Amino acid sequence: MSAADRFADALYGLGWSTVKKLPEPVAVRLGRTIADAAWKRRGKGVRRLEANYARVVPGASPERLAELSRAGMRSYLRYWMESFRLPAWSAERVRTGFVPKDLHHLTEGLASGRGVVLALPHLANWDLAGAWVTTALETPFTTVAERLKPESLYDRFVAYREGLGMEVLPHSGGAAFGTLARRLRDGGLVCLVADRDLSASGVEVDFFGERARMPAGPALLAQHTGALLLPVTLWYDDSPVMRGQVHPPIEVPASGTRAEKTSVMTQALADAFATGIAEHPEDWHMLQRLWLADLDPAKGPS
Repeated sequence: MSAADRFADALYGLGWSTVKKLPEPVAVRLGRTIADAAWKRRGKGVRRLEANYARVVPGASPERLAELSRAGMRSYLRYWMESFRLPAWSAERVRTGFVPKDLHHLTEGLASGRGVVLALPHLANWDLAGAWVTTALETPFTTVAERLKPESLYDRFVAYREGLGMEVLPHSGGAAFGTLARRLRDGGLVCLVADRDLSASGVEVDFFGERARMPAGPALLAQHTGALLLPVTLWYDDSPVMRGQVHPPIEVPASGTRAEKTSVMTQALADAFATGIAEHPEDWHMLQRLWLADLDPAKGPS
């Protein structure tokens, strides 16, 4: 393990062991202080965040983009402070920490027994939304996690999410799709963060007027299993409570090849994501390149 990998692992370990013991107001202030310091340094992640916001808010002035990136970093650090503390939250704190609209799309889908795929972008705190599902709805679900380096850091994330009641599968390897399909055919729930393709074999979509690539998995799972495909968007307000919306189901087209159906459904998913991101751009934590015009194969998908 390299020195950088050991440092990253130790840093996250410190977060989970120390931040979760802090009183909530202290953790909130700490997150904001770290966010503002990172924003002032204007590192690669902050600059990329601003470039992404420039597409989401076309015509925004440099001053407006700077305001958005500062708010975006505060939102991003709120996500981390909450995530470090989630294992120490009481069940009541989890239940009252998230208020979703149009939840009937999810509850009715689960009651039908056909299985449900929830697809989310990197908005607000998807881990909190997941913990709310396992706690408030008492519904377990399966998800996938990107393989991180070092392996010990990936193991920390898996243990953290499993501790919140999630079944976590590695993103790499072909077995994940089959396991997800089995869970759905059994009437289960699958939750996938799906606004950034990690495989370089995703589906091209129009996203805020430019081409991007998003994972095909949610649409393919719905086609293969008959499961309901539901987009979900999340956001923060000025309260300690996260908000969210479950969007209407994306139907499988009646005609077309599998590839054509997947393209139509993934575009519909991108459109739903775009509505939530446009309404709450500062809560979209996309500090990596996303649009095809920005991707440089020589540099990789950073």
